[in-house]
Order: sequence, then C-alpha cells, then structure tokens
Amino acid sequence: MTSYSSLLRTPGVARIISAQLVARFPGGMLSLAFLIFIEHKTGQYADAGLVLAATSIGQAIAGPLTSRWMGQWGMRRVLSLTLAVCTLAVLTIALVPLPLPAYIALGLLTGLSTPPIQPAVRTIYPKLVNSTQLTPLFSLDASAQEIIWVLGPVATTFVSTQIAPVWSILIAAGLMVGGGIWFIASPEVGRVRIPPSRRRFGSVLSKPTVLIGTLTGFLLVGACAAVEAGVVATFGDEGLGAGIVLAIFSSGSLVGGLAFGHVPISSWALARRMFLVSLGMAAATAGLGMWWLAGTLFIAGAGIAPALAVIFAIVSSSVKFSDTAEAYGWIGTGQLIGSAIGSAVAGFLIDHNGPPGALWAAASLAFLGFLAPLFLRKWLPDLRGKDASPLPDTEPVQTL
Repeated sequence: MTSYSSLLRTPGVARIISAQLVARFPGGMLSLAFLIFIEHKTGQYADAGLVLAATSIGQAIAGPLTSRWMGQWGMRRVLSLTLAVCTLAVLTIALVPLPLPAYIALGLLTGLSTPPIQPAVRTIYPKLVNSTQLTPLFSLDASAQEIIWVLGPVATTFVSTQIAPVWSILIAAGLMVGGGIWFIASPEVGRVRIPPSRRRFGSVLSKPTVLIGTLTGFLLVGACAAVEAGVVATFGDEGLGAGIVLAIFSSGSLVGGLAFGHVPISSWALARRMFLVSLGMAAATAGLGMWWLAGTLFIAGAGIAPALAVIFAIVSSSVKFSDTAEAYGWIGTGQLIGSAIGSAVAGFLIDHNGPPGALWAAASLAFLGFLAPLFLRKWLPDLRGKDASPLPDTEPVQTL
C-alpha cells in the first residue's frame, strides 16, 4: 500500500482520479436507468433493449473517433462539446415524452457523444508520474473504477424503485455534468497536449499490443457480461441475492487490482491474470448457491482489474504519445462489443438452458481470453525494470 500512498501524494494524481471517477460514474447508472425508464414508459423490455443497443453502438463507433479528435482539436474542446451534446440527449430522454424511434435515436446520440474521459485520463497519466509509478497507477485506476460498477447499479435501483425512474436518469446527468466540468477544469487536462497523429485512422490497430489488448478486453468484458446475466437469472430481480453476488464479484476485482498493482509486468502477465479469471468462472459453473457463486466469482474478479492494468500498460509502452488516446478508444470499443455479445449469448443460453448456460458461456469466453495472450505472448513486451510510458513523437530533422 506504500506505493499507492506515494502515488496519491503526487501532485494532481488524487484530483484527476477523483474527477474522472465522478465524470464516469454515470456509466454505471445509465444503462440500467434507461432500461427501467423505457420499460415503465412502454411496458416492453424489448423496447428498452433497443434503446440500450443503440446507445452501445454509438459508444462503440465514437470511442476511437472522439479520442483521436482530442489530438486534433485539444482535449478540453472535445470533452466540452461531447459533454454538452450527451447531457442534452440524456435530459431529453428523461423529460420529453417521445415515441420509441425517437428514444432509440436519442440513445444512439447519447452513445456517439459520450465524453472520452477514459482515453483522456489514461493519456494524461504518463505525464503525471515517473516511469516506476505508471504501472501501479494503472492498477489503482482499474481498481478504483470498480466503485462505479458496485455503487452505480445499486444507486440506480434504489432511486428508481423508491422515488421514480426518471430521477435515476436526472441524477446520472447531474453527475455527468458536475464530474465532467471538474475533470475538464483540472489543471492537468490543460497542461497535457496530445500531438495530432500523422497515421491513418485505425492504423494503430496494426500494433500487436493494441490488437491483443482489444481482443483480450473484448473476451474479458464479454465474460463479465455473461456472468452478470447468469447471476441475475439465477436469483431473479427480487431480493438481494444477485446484488450481493455481483458486489462481491466487483470487490474481488478491487482487491486484486490493489494487491497485484506493484507486481512487475512480464510477457506472461496478461495470460496469468486471465487464467485466474478463467479459473474462477469455471468453478462458478459447479453450483448455483449464493455463497458458492460469491466465493468463486471473487476469485475470478481478483484477476479482472490486474488484467486491465496490464492491457493499459502494454498499450502505453508500445505506441507513440500521439496515438495513445485512439488506442485506448479502440480498447474501449472492443470492451463494449464484448459486453453486447456476452449479454446476447448469455440471454440466448438462459432461455434454452437456464442460468447455468450463461455461466458456461462466461467460462468459455474467459478461457479464450486466457488462450489469446498465452499463444500471442511473443508480441507482448516484458516491462520488468522498463519504462511503460508512451514512445515519444519524433519528427525528421533537416541536416546540412
């Protein structure tokens, strides 16, 4: 814990972590808030699913694009514009009665205009700390984001059931605006300038580390989405069983991220951490009791934040600074697509095989997520004793 204490004492680190957590907190609220709100409006979960699908598609498309724009127009301009548009779209959904096609269109606009806070903050991190602190900082960030996924759904469910569904959306919008302004106004955002990339859009995917990170993140988040569907199907939407199990699952990730944050990253690190995820999810298929699932998924969760920290570090160490934001945008897009596919596959299997089908799907995706970095490890860097900071941008210098 000493390394984390020194990190948080580094000027700007505690502020930028706190600001980005508040700004991203609506990410843990809006999907469920939209689901409950639209279902109350139309009486159909299928309608709510269409709005959520449109939102996810918009986020997947926009992630690399808006991230790249930050190098062309500046972080504050892009973040301010997307924040304004996204907030307007979210408030319109909450406050204006509309037909379903309009809600779908607004869901798409919400996704397209989601502020690229995550790529921005992970581009800023290497400029805040020295090279020896960067890997622990990525681990701390990956662990801290679990707070979003533990508290967000709980807060949304409480507000929607005890007050009104519309208030869960309004509170999420308020956090989006407050956290977004706090993050944008942070001095660190103004001091870091991302150079415009000279490469074609998408060419960063030719970097093996970015491709492996995107693929592994796709499989990891797909497995997590399948687990969530399976747990909810096991315990139903009444009672506390599902909430307790999923909270313990996320707590495992928080604990794992803090425990492994100081461990040096070798070319085997991603495979080892994905093996822990795979092991826990495979064990979860052996029974549907609450405490069995809680224990096995805690083990699986203990590998999630550490695996994400490895992905962030290997991407950071292998791309030029001007390409880091776009690279993290692609990582985010892979995770969003994984979440959508994992949920869809799990839903199909639940309908045909019951909750165990979703858990088997999760274990299978996690095992593939272990195999990918295992067989592709020769393209993964060994960062033990090395700098995980992005490669400097260089220009040709004319000589006589």
